[in-house]
Amino acid sequence: MKVTIPVEAGNRTAKDGTMGSIIGSILQDMKPEAAYFLTENGRRTAHVYFEMEDANRIPAVAEPWFLAFDATVEIQPVMIPEDLANASEDIATAVQTYSR
Repeated sequence: MKVTIPVEAGNRTAKDGTMGSIIGSILQDMKPEAAYFLTENGRRTAHVYFEMEDANRIPAVAEPWFLAFDATVEIQPVMIPEDLANASEDIATAVQTYSR
């Protein structure tokens, strides 16, 4: 998941001293495997890696960022090698159905 915090909201929470505790609270609830913080296009950005078993968890992981920081949230599903190996039958079906 990529979280982009607008400059104004980031500055407000940096100035009032709540940024660290808010981010810490969100991450404590999410229990991510890893979180990295950087600037991207001049904005505070976080890349957060976590396992999501079901898409109905999207609001639980995105809403805290929206509400606390007016953030932009992008969620990109990824596969680990075992997932890719388990997808071979689906890939073969797609090849047979859609290859020209």
